[in-house]
Amino acid sequence: MTRDIDRFRRLCGQYRWLAVFMVASVGLLLAGSGLIAPLVLSARTPDLVSGREVIASVIWITPTLCYLFGVWSIGAGMGQLAKGRLIQPTLAATLRRVGLALGFGGVISVFVVTNLLRLIGSTEGGYLHFDVAGMTLGMIGGALFLLGRVVDQASEVQAELDEMV
Repeated sequence: MTRDIDRFRRLCGQYRWLAVFMVASVGLLLAGSGLIAPLVLSARTPDLVSGREVIASVIWITPTLCYLFGVWSIGAGMGQLAKGRLIQPTLAATLRRVGLALGFGGVISVFVVTNLLRLIGSTEGGYLHFDVAGMTLGMIGGALFLLGRVVDQASEVQAELDEMV
């Protein structure tokens, strides 16, 4: 039994570092390609890249930042489990944070990105970006948030039952 718990904690710690690596590497790539490169090009050759294109690039990567926060939250939860924190409260908090991150990322991807790009004059088109992946992640995020609430409520019920016994 103790061996299984130690193995579980070790795997959680490894997964935490995998999440940190993913967030750092993808975050650096996003920052480089979506923000730093356009700013450098804009500074070197103002006619080549306009400020609007730099802003549009930042708008395009916004949902991905939410998704990366979700991955970071999973890594943080795994790190807490690796340190020996109780599973139920850690799971509930992690599910809520990941759910919010995926939900906001999905909503931003489907509704906000297209409309902000239209607002700054970077694109034309409809008011809704038919992004099936974004819609799916948004729905999964909402479900994870609700599951986090269920785990919290189960913990409260368990505490009440423990007091009765």
